[in-house]
Amino acid sequence: MLSISATDQWRAAHPGAAIGLLELSGVENARPSPALDERKRDAEARLRSDCGGFGRKDFLAHPVMAAYDRYYTRFKKTYHVLLQVESIVLKGKSLPSVSPLVDANFMAEVDTFVLTAGHDAARLEGPVVMDVSRDQDQITQMNGTLRELYPGDMIMRDAGGVCCTVIYGQDNRSPITPATTHVLYVTYAPAGVSSRAVREDLEKIEANVRLFSPAAVTEQVRVIEA
Repeated sequence: MLSISATDQWRAAHPGAAIGLLELSGVENARPSPALDERKRDAEARLRSDCGGFGRKDFLAHPVMAAYDRYYTRFKKTYHVLLQVESIVLKGKSLPSVSPLVDANFMAEVDTFVLTAGHDAARLEGPVVMDVSRDQDQITQMNGTLRELYPGDMIMRDAGGVCCTVIYGQDNRSPITPATTHVLYVTYAPAGVSSRAVREDLEKIEANVRLFSPAAVTEQVRVIEA
C-alpha cells in the first residue's frame, strides 16, 4: 500500500477541499471487457436521457459542476469533464476506449461529474503527497509537453516531481498502461464538492473495475479533507 499524505500548504490553500484515494492491486488491464463496454453504453444512454435539451447553464446548475467551474474559472480554464459530458449529450459522441482501467474512471466521471486521475502505482516513487503548486513548478504532460504550473493549483507530487495537477492533468511517468496491475485513482474535489460525492465516485470506479477484475485487492480507499 502506498503511503500518501497531504501538506499543510494544501490544506491552507484549499479549505473545504477533499482528495479521494482508491488503490487496487492484482488487476487485469490487458484484455477488452464486454461487460464494461455494455455499462458504458448504459451510462451514455442515461446521461442523454437525464440531460437531454440541456445547455451549458443547465449543466452548471448542478452543484458539483458549479464547484469545478468556480475552481477552473480562477485559472481561466473550462472544466474538461463538463466538455466531455456536453460531447456525449449534445453531440452524440461516445465514451473513449483506452483500456479497462482508464475507461472505468471515465465512466465514473460522467456519472458523478467528479474529477479523478488514474496512475500506475508501480511507477510512483514514494513518498506521495497532495500539495499545492508553487512558482517554477513544472509537469511533463502525457503528450510530452513541458508545462509551467499555475501557482495555487491542487497537485500530487512524488519523489520524481509533480505527477498530476487539476488544471493540466497527469504526467508522462505514471500513466496507466495495458501492463498495469497496481492502480491508484485520485479524486480532486474543490470546496463545494461533498465528501459523499467523492466516495460515490470511488465506489463507482471500483464497481467498474470489478466487472473485469473481480479478484482485485483493495489496498486502500479513503478521503483526505482539508
